[in-house]
Amino acid sequence: MTLSLNFGNVFNDSSSHALVDELRKRTSEEDILDFEEKFNSKNEKNLHIYICRFLKSRSISRGLASKWLITIIKNKESKIDALQKLNN
Repeated sequence: MTLSLNFGNVFNDSSSHALVDELRKRTSEEDILDFEEKFNSKNEKNLHIYICRFLKSRSISRGLASKWLITIIKNKESKIDALQKLNN
C-alpha cells in the first residue's frame, strides 16, 4: 500500500491508520527525520501535531510517540543551536 502524504484538512480513519503504520516502519533517527521532512512539505499541519493527536486518542503507544517526538525536538534544537552559533 502506498501512503499519500497529502492529508490536507481531511483526516479519516484509514489515513490515520496508514500514517500510524508509516510511523511504525521508521526505526532510525535518519528515517524519522527524512519522513518528517517529506510529510511536513506536503501537508498543512506538521507531523508532530498528528503524533500528539494520536497520543490524545490513544491510537499510538506512548513509547513510539515519545521516540518520534524526542527525535524531532532534538533535531529542531540542534538546528537552532547551529543558527545561534552562526549569528555569534
